[in-house]
Formats: sequence, structure tokens, C-alpha cells
Amino acid sequence: MRFFLDEGVPDPVGKVFSARGHLVILMREAIDKGSPDALVCAAAEANDAILVACDGDMKQLAKRYGVGAGRFRKLNLIKFTTTAPRYVSRAQQAMSLIEHEWGISELRQSRRLYIEIMTDIIRIMR
Repeated sequence: MRFFLDEGVPDPVGKVFSARGHLVILMREAIDKGSPDALVCAAAEANDAILVACDGDMKQLAKRYGVGAGRFRKLNLIKFTTTAPRYVSRAQQAMSLIEHEWGISELRQSRRLYIEIMTDIIRIMR
């Protein structure tokens, strides 16, 4: 799996993914800091990566464009909706679920993944 970390996501979250053998792309190494959300989404798609974000706007972009034939229809998103100090622990707790859901999406050949990681809940949308 490939993960594209938006600029607001702390590097230690990426280490959770890379420790499991996954490729992590940091936004600052791929595109300019402060790039518009649409460019961030496009970069994640171009790298065939799951976008990891904590920005509320990304959720709206995924809802608006991520389903159907519109822009970013292949956008895969993991959205953190919790406090920053909990990102790493919640990523660790969700890792096996993320890998499982990715496996299911590949079997269905939909390759559409949307997971929201909250303080006490993990929401999966298929």
C-alpha cells in the first residue's frame, strides 16, 4: 500500500505505516507546501496512494468528487477526526483494519477506500 500524507499529518503517523512495510509519501516532498486541496488529491491519485489527512476540507472533497464519475473518483482517503496527540495511537489501532479494508477493495476491484478515524470510533464507508 502507498500512503500520501497531507501537510497537517505528523511524520510519526507515516512511521506507523512504513513500519508495516508500506510506502509513505510526504506531501512536502512531492508538491509545494500550502498547495490547494484539489492539487493534494490529484497528487495522491497520481501516485496511486491513499490520502491521509486531518483537514476537514478533504472530507468534503471526497464526498463531493469522490463518488461517481466526477473528479477524484479513485480518491482513497483516511481522515483523522481526533486531536493531534492521538493520531499515532489511533493509526496503530486502525492499521490492521485499514489493511483488511484495502484487501477487500482490491478484491472487489473498486479500489475505493474511505476511513474516518475519530477519537473513539472508526467509520468505514464502502
